[in-house]
Amino acid sequence: MSALWIAHVHVTDEDSYKKYAALATGAIADHGGVFLARGGRYEQLEGNDRPRNVVARFPSLEAAHDCYYSAAYQAALDHARNASERDLVIVEETPPA
Repeated sequence: MSALWIAHVHVTDEDSYKKYAALATGAIADHGGVFLARGGRYEQLEGNDRPRNVVARFPSLEAAHDCYYSAAYQAALDHARNASERDLVIVEETPPA
């Protein structure tokens, strides 16, 4: 079952966050992740507004989990930790009817 990696981000340091994004892109691809949305237009309807929204599809929840805990992604994350406020969740997709 595929899974979605959904991040809502408020960037506080553009330069550091760009380093994160460049490194994270490779780590995500290495685990079969494909971006479906990445910082495009959005409309906040409820909850906290975080102006950068990212959705990536992975082959499975396990692949997304393994990506997050991989050495490559953790190295990328070092650049985001003090450069953003983030919420990140992995959600297994519902199979088509």
